[in-house]
Amino acid sequence: QVQLVESGGGLVQAGGSLRLSCAASGRTFSNYAMAWFRQAPGKEREFVAGIMWSGGSTYYADSVKGRFSISRDNAKNTVYLQMNSLKLEDTAVYYCAAGVVFTRRSDLYDYWGQGTQVTVSS
Repeated sequence: QVQLVESGGGLVQAGGSLRLSCAASGRTFSNYAMAWFRQAPGKEREFVAGIMWSGGSTYYADSVKGRFSISRDNAKNTVYLQMNSLKLEDTAVYYCAAGVVFTRRSDLYDYWGQGTQVTVSS
């Protein structure tokens, strides 16, 4: 199985940047598609970004396209989410997820971290 732990969240002013990290356990990390989701209070969990096992294909929600960038370092068992030009509406708990195939559907992922809070202020 895979254990995921997110870090890097915090308080940042609008227009600023943060880099989230997702550290994964397990020797099969390189075989998983990885994704970031987020959930704001009172809202459903939504897809943010995804990356294939090879790192060659990435996918983004329209709301973050051009501002966020997902990457992975299989040697370090870590996935990153670089967030630039942050907006107030980016405020949410951000979750890392792993699955055997890539999908934008949260219910199809096999493993989840416990989340890291990102708060964007004016």
